[in-house]
Amino acid sequence: METKVDVLGLDGKKIRDISLPSTFQTVYRPDLIRRAVIASSANRKQPQGRDPLAGTRNTAVSRGSGFGRARVPRIRGGGTRKVDQGAFVPMVVGGRAAFPPKVWKNIKEKINKKERKLAIKSAIAATANETLVRLRGHQFEEGLKLPIVVSDELEDVSKTKEIIEIFKNLKIYPDIVRASTKKIRAGKGKMRGRKYKRKKSILIVISSLNKDILKGARNIQGVDISYVEYLNAEKLAPGGHPGRLTIWTESAIKQIE
Repeated sequence: METKVDVLGLDGKKIRDISLPSTFQTVYRPDLIRRAVIASSANRKQPQGRDPLAGTRNTAVSRGSGFGRARVPRIRGGGTRKVDQGAFVPMVVGGRAAFPPKVWKNIKEKINKKERKLAIKSAIAATANETLVRLRGHQFEEGLKLPIVVSDELEDVSKTKEIIEIFKNLKIYPDIVRASTKKIRAGKGKMRGRKYKRKKSILIVISSLNKDILKGARNIQGVDISYVEYLNAEKLAPGGHPGRLTIWTESAIKQIE
């Protein structure tokens, strides 16, 4: 059964309607979406480990029993304050790590190609489900029909203030306000370059990456822009939670199939 969707202008008014691709009728599979997101994030990680010789570059040897003290390896030699101090073993200061992370450990997650494609299609379909979008925390005015399809004029808007005005016309500006706040992270991440946690807001899907909207929307917190062929489950369902509030340009909708 063919489904029609309204194409909106930059003023938020209907211009025409077009047929919605069959991808938007894909069955909802949150399990596959979660798997695809985990695989995508895991495969971006950089392997990290320890120097295999860390804590072992010394002259420490154990003298065995019979000396009235612990049998840990001790530094040999003379003339330095380190002489006779415990070394090499994990339980002493400056010793080696007991079970350090290995750089050759396989931290990648695999997913079948067909499962990954089905996950992306399911995540695309979830963007048209108002219940899932609201459950994810997105805020927009009542009466808005999903999915949101806008004319290709949106791709040529290069001013941030103009894009914000377009969001107001499309009745989705409340979600920009929601995502404009940031929260201080709890834990040691504050000391590791990730002090703040920021929310995800609107995803704009365009037909080509060489568009002016890349400059206009990049300064709006929480807003992401993606080309149709670069769509993945992580962009459509950040954190593995489907139902992201998404704007599609008319050309992008035609390229989905």
